[in-house]
Amino acid sequence: MTRRSWAEPYKIKMVEHLRMTTREQREAAIAEAGYNTFLLRSEDVYIDLLTDSGTSAMSDRQWAGMMLGDEAYAGSRNYYNLEAAVHEHYGYKHLIPTHQGRGAEHLLSQLCIKPGDSVPGNMYFTTTRHHQEAAGGTFVDVIIDEAHDPACEHPFKGNVDLTKLTALIDRVGAERIPYLSLETNVNMAGGQPCSMENICATCALCHEHGIPVFLDATRAVENAYFIKHREVGFADRSIASILLEICSHTDGCTMSAKKDSLVNIGGFLAVNHDELAERARNLVVVYEGLHTYGGLAGRDMEAMAIGIAESVEEDHIRARVGQVHYLGQRLIDAGVPVVRPIGGHGVFIDAAAFLPHIPREQFPAQSLTAALYVDSGVRSMERGAVSVGRDAVTGQNAYPELELVRLTIPRRVYTQAHMDVVAESVIDLHEHPERVDGLEMVYEPQHLRFFQARFAVATGGRLEHQLPKSERVSTN
Repeated sequence: MTRRSWAEPYKIKMVEHLRMTTREQREAAIAEAGYNTFLLRSEDVYIDLLTDSGTSAMSDRQWAGMMLGDEAYAGSRNYYNLEAAVHEHYGYKHLIPTHQGRGAEHLLSQLCIKPGDSVPGNMYFTTTRHHQEAAGGTFVDVIIDEAHDPACEHPFKGNVDLTKLTALIDRVGAERIPYLSLETNVNMAGGQPCSMENICATCALCHEHGIPVFLDATRAVENAYFIKHREVGFADRSIASILLEICSHTDGCTMSAKKDSLVNIGGFLAVNHDELAERARNLVVVYEGLHTYGGLAGRDMEAMAIGIAESVEEDHIRARVGQVHYLGQRLIDAGVPVVRPIGGHGVFIDAAAFLPHIPREQFPAQSLTAALYVDSGVRSMERGAVSVGRDAVTGQNAYPELELVRLTIPRRVYTQAHMDVVAESVIDLHEHPERVDGLEMVYEPQHLRFFQARFAVATGGRLEHQLPKSERVSTN
């Protein structure tokens, strides 16, 4: 039987008009933005794949819930609705709401990390690592080696390498490891999931040594989808039950609800330990707001509670990941080098392989994001040397194994026709890489430089080679 087409499990009730720009207008806009897509005005963007964070379309149920916002300063009923949703779908005992995920990261880092501590994780994430380092810790990458190979087809490239983790425990001592940060659907690796087997083994090893495990649950629902479809024994399980099992092995989580939970703002810290929860409630008052609103309006907490329930609906998550895979497969079929297998929230282009004529010191991923915008008005994000920053010891630019451009798909926003436009633009650039010029950084902010750095077209001409692998700086 011929496979039939699929369609999104929703119908469009409201539209937002997009401004169509000319190539000349886009060339002027990207130059004004210092060739950094974060600095573009959204009105100049046609298809916005910068991030899936806070960019989802909310449902009619969520918008209806917004009208039920209880904006009391203390004890809002929406807080208790959110608390119940987190208990039901994530299983944790205590909830501390925050304005977004990095608020939760900050609280956890300040509460648990002491200067000189080592914090292992399955590949860094930019804001997570920054908060850990700001608290005096040192991030240590313990992800499996396969995660650093874009072409590797390992189904669970987000897995923790237990040998690396054991070596770290032996080297620094369990008492200097405040917790392990376990990310689901690892962003910087290309949206790659962890297996349930590895989650269980990682948590068991940590708990054997008295080390808590805190989940970065930002995209845990997507991770549950991959466990269902790739891991033996889970095919007949619901997404909701798999999500609960993932969380059950850990001691708590940080959450940016702006991703899986389908809201435009919001997050939370959830923990099982009573004393840590009490300390977190005390600290959230300093940085976010009272412990029953955490910097959020009541209406936002209500939308989040509803979004959590919608996020585990089978039709929703199947279509969400399916749209990402549709775009990824189109690029693979055209020979575009992408991180494989395709992840859950975006397609990651291997910019170093896409643009072999641009050396690493001219930031090929940043260069490709600028060129893609000029070509079609599609806004994407760099995930390579600009994002990783500088080596803490030498102060030189660090060159990670992965030099990627992320095409991040917002949830319930775009159609397959939009994905076709993106694919055609990427494929055309891949067929004509000579159109892409390297860049040099002309302004570098002190923190998280990829957000606000500015660039100019490189003046020294294009070198003929990439930076050799032997000269790349380790980011462990």
